[in-house]
Amino acid sequence: MTMNDYQELFQGLHPGFFQEENIRTLPEDWVFTELIMDLHEPVPDVPQLHFPGRIIFGEYHGEIAALRDTVARVEEGWVRYFTEGNRYYCAFDGEKIVAFCHLSDMGRIRGLHIGGPGCVGTIPEYRRQGIGLEMVRRATEIFRREGFDFSWIHYTDLENWYRKLGYRPVLWWNSGGFCRAAE
Repeated sequence: MTMNDYQELFQGLHPGFFQEENIRTLPEDWVFTELIMDLHEPVPDVPQLHFPGRIIFGEYHGEIAALRDTVARVEEGWVRYFTEGNRYYCAFDGEKIVAFCHLSDMGRIRGLHIGGPGCVGTIPEYRRQGIGLEMVRRATEIFRREGFDFSWIHYTDLENWYRKLGYRPVLWWNSGGFCRAAE
C-alpha cells in the first residue's frame, strides 16, 4: 500500500478528523502515529509474558459504571467513549479491572474490514509489568480470529510500544494534518 492508500483509509475511518476543534488546537509540535497490522500475515513472533496467576484477561461483561470508573483513573477524557453496547477487553486482578481497551470495529473501507484496540490504559499501580502489552496482543488476536483484514492503532504517541507487538507505523500527523507517511 502507498502513502495515499493509508491516508485514504484514515480519512474513511475518521472523516473530518482534522477539522475537529480538539485536534486543531493541539500544539503543532505534538506528532502522533497511526499504526497497522495486516491480520492475514503470520502472527508476529512476540514473546508472551507470564503473570502471577491472579492476572487474567477477557472481554468485559460487567457494569459499565465500574469500567468507566477505571477509565477515569487513567484518562478522564476517554470516559465518554465507554458506553453500553460496545465491546471491551480487560485485564483483571481478581474482580478488579487493572487494564482496558475498546474493541473497535472501524468498519469496511475499500473492501477491507478494519478494527483495533483503542483507548488502551492501565491503572498506575499495575503499569510497567507488561499487562497492557499482553492485553493488546490478545485483543489483536480477537480481530484476527474474527476475520478482520487490518488492526489499526489510531492517535497514539506510543509508536515504539506498539511496535513490540508487530504493529508498524504508516502515518504521522499533527494538528495541521499529515506530516509524513511510511515509505
